[in-house]
Amino acid sequence: MSVVDPLADALTNIKNNENAAKKECMIRPASKILGEVLKLMKSKEYILDFERIDDGREGIYKIKLAGKINECKAIKPRYAVKKDGYEKYEKRYLPSREIGILIVSTPKGVLPHQEAKMNGLGGRLLAYVY
Repeated sequence: MSVVDPLADALTNIKNNENAAKKECMIRPASKILGEVLKLMKSKEYILDFERIDDGREGIYKIKLAGKINECKAIKPRYAVKKDGYEKYEKRYLPSREIGILIVSTPKGVLPHQEAKMNGLGGRLLAYVY
């Protein structure tokens, strides 16, 4: 089974398991970028915890869900954003000013849009969560 966009697949999987009120979910393949996104989601308390299980192939992420996600999706195409261009995408993807995060891949790593804005970094939009 080949996956075209593992990040989009993983986020959809998380969302479906949240909607079904499950406590945890398993996601494969385990990519580095997905690990960074999960780390960010954990720091913002959208998920409780996650661990990478090495199954001898591509690896699996086991995620403990917090039940706090209303929506999480990958952003396609992955728009390039200048350091002062986040406003437009906040309006497009997030429900209101203080709710949710845009997940951005910057030269300094995967960051929430607020942090990227504060540090004056542009990057590529990966996903959003609220």
